[in-house]
Amino acid sequence: MTPHIEAKKEEIAKIVLMPGDPMRAKFIAEAYLENYTLVNQVRGIYAYTGFYKGKRITVMASGMGMPSMGIYSYELYKFYDVDTIIRIGSAGSYTKELNLFDVLLVEKAYSESSYAKVQNGCMEECLTSSIPLNKTIEETAKEIGQKLYIGTVHSSDVFYKEENAYELLQKKYGCMAVEMESFALFHNANVLGKKATCLLTISDSFVTKEETTSKERETAFTSMVFLALEASLKL
Repeated sequence: MTPHIEAKKEEIAKIVLMPGDPMRAKFIAEAYLENYTLVNQVRGIYAYTGFYKGKRITVMASGMGMPSMGIYSYELYKFYDVDTIIRIGSAGSYTKELNLFDVLLVEKAYSESSYAKVQNGCMEECLTSSIPLNKTIEETAKEIGQKLYIGTVHSSDVFYKEENAYELLQKKYGCMAVEMESFALFHNANVLGKKATCLLTISDSFVTKEETTSKERETAFTSMVFLALEASLKL
């Protein structure tokens, strides 16, 4: 147990899928897992451990933003001996090539955040996900016929910006989309010698101004979830 997770150590699986939204974690458990158990609900951050095609998996919310992801991923890695975390979240597209409901696998996360600097003095502004883990997801996507985009995202600390220079971030750093958690997750994985990556479903577009509803973000991102679960069978 930790100040933020009430589960016993043995109640958390070695592989954790992490949506941001607690209700999305609940939906995934109910829709995909067998013999699942609610193992955490401290601060409304739901975690469920169950079985997907015989593979033991935990689905746990991260909450919003890098401080929240930073706490939960660190505790899972450090105190629960979790080996692998796959963030399954939503993102805003920075490019016309990415449309609503497209799935993006993150290779790198760029951020202006001070999270890594404050955590252990890391001055990098672009952190990578786990290459072997990404290869497994890419192979699985091909096997199941899932179209998959691969690239860099912008991990932002700020949702409401007075001025959004997304075109500059796209050109300078190659950012295809924006989200708010991957940079902290990748940093914690690097610090603790663990594996991490991120799958994102495009929920809105800075280019076309299209956006999904809150209900769609909770229940309609099934292609991404299915891909993460199928890839987990190989881990």
